[in-house]
Amino acid sequence: MSDNAAQADGIRNQIKNFILEEFLQGASADELKNDTALMSSGILDSLATVRLVASLEERYGIRIAPHEVSVDYLDDLDAITELVLSKQG
Repeated sequence: MSDNAAQADGIRNQIKNFILEEFLQGASADELKNDTALMSSGILDSLATVRLVASLEERYGIRIAPHEVSVDYLDDLDAITELVLSKQG
């Protein structure tokens, strides 16, 4: 596995754990797939999305622009991971 793939997997797993702990208490990790719709399905409502963004910014030292707080960037684990990686440059 390349360093980039390993980094992406690590970030994805951290985000997954955060979502499971904060918004899907009692759900098993197997229930949250990399492509599970989060915003469009209602798992992340507006307040949960703000909490997720704040966590991402704090944990990874990034800034997420207002237009990026949308289903286009935050609807599943893969999209969120891609956004974080793009911000880390």
